[in-house]
Amino acid sequence: MNVSQEQDDSCDLLCLDLPVAEAIRSRMPALPGLETAAAAAKALADPTRLKVAAALAEAGELCVCDLAWVIGQAQNLVSHHLRQLRQAGLAASRRQGRLVMYTLTDRGRALTRAVLDPAPTASPATNRT
Repeated sequence: MNVSQEQDDSCDLLCLDLPVAEAIRSRMPALPGLETAAAAAKALADPTRLKVAAALAEAGELCVCDLAWVIGQAQNLVSHHLRQLRQAGLAASRRQGRLVMYTLTDRGRALTRAVLDPAPTASPATNRT
């Protein structure tokens, strides 16, 4: 990052709207909650895992064999990614006879949708002067 970019990322003067800043600070999530959220977001940071999650979001429930065929990857690789999604709390599994069926959890569906949906057009931030 060059000096010009660094200057664009910082205020030109020290300013603090203490009541607003304190109100926001008091509502910030605690570190354990942030760590859990970061782990969930990180789980979808891998393109293959995101593709697995997208397939599950589309289908609702699939076994590893079907998922492997849908995303065009080997079953052992898909199993590995499903394990990662489960550990992050984004997917769940259930045994159906000799098959293991996978679904996204509510959090997994919401996060997958948030990552895959086009970003909404943001309104311009108000500038403090």
